[in-house]
Amino acid sequence: MVYIQNLTKSFGNFKALRGINLKLEKGQFLTIFGPNGAGKTTLIKILSTLMKPTSGVIKIAGLDLREDGESVRKQIGVISHSTYLYPNLTAYENLKFYGKMYDLQNLPATIERVLEEVGLKDRMHDLVRTYSRGMQQRLSIARAILHDPAVMFLDEPYTGLDLHAAEMLRDLLQTVHTRERTVIMTTHSISQGLEVSDLVGILVRGKLVYLEPIGKIDTQDFGKTYFYWVEQAG
Repeated sequence: MVYIQNLTKSFGNFKALRGINLKLEKGQFLTIFGPNGAGKTTLIKILSTLMKPTSGVIKIAGLDLREDGESVRKQIGVISHSTYLYPNLTAYENLKFYGKMYDLQNLPATIERVLEEVGLKDRMHDLVRTYSRGMQQRLSIARAILHDPAVMFLDEPYTGLDLHAAEMLRDLLQTVHTRERTVIMTTHSISQGLEVSDLVGILVRGKLVYLEPIGKIDTQDFGKTYFYWVEQAG
């Protein structure tokens, strides 16, 4: 579902990504950890078609990202610390706007279903600017899954959430994963990332220096593994 070969991204003389190789099968959930400046957001932006790579091959759901970006966008959902919501519209109006962009059928019923999934059906007609940060993030998940994407990209989705909101987000991510969607998430939080993943990667200075199935790592001691690779790359 996600195939990346020798992906690079440069900004002038600065190399943000330096030869990323990755292959994910349908339904796999990969969490990528890394320090600030490692290239995590750059990677997600490229995979989401928001930024062009300098070189390399990327295929999403069998579609070449360079040659068929429009079709790729129909296959993906994106969640980040920026919600991409319109604060002066209601939750329902926000989803209606995005649903029309995807030309979805049975849109009212679909909107109600996804709002119920994220626990916001009772607040669907309230303005988004009245929502808490956690509620807005839940609505951004509803926006991302509205068109039932095969692949999802999540860039630091826990940023700014309190403990209760983070727990709700974790439960929602597990629900997202059970639908056999392929997911790539970046996060600083080791504990939150390990809870929902079945693959774990470490990105440092633009290189994917570590990639292992969750079953092959010591989750209790992973913090030491993470800092070891960060120090090695430094």
